[in-house]
Amino acid sequence: MRSIAYVITDRVGIHARPAGIVVKTAQKYQSEIFIYKDGKQADAKKLMQLMSLGVKGGEEISVTAEGPDEEEACAAMEKVLKENL
Repeated sequence: MRSIAYVITDRVGIHARPAGIVVKTAQKYQSEIFIYKDGKQADAKKLMQLMSLGVKGGEEISVTAEGPDEEEACAAMEKVLKENL
């Protein structure tokens, strides 16, 4: 299992447009990818779960990937977060 921590720099937080990009990226991988915030978790491949975390700007999330392509998935998630959030 691989994991990363990331602080959201977008002042609005995770909103529809970047959340859609995150989900689309996560769906490319076989690994299970989860995003955690304050003890809550969301499947990164499901838009409504991700949006339900209510992540605001300046808050820290952690992302975990577990499966056959976990290393690539984790790297891709970190890249998409940096580029969009």
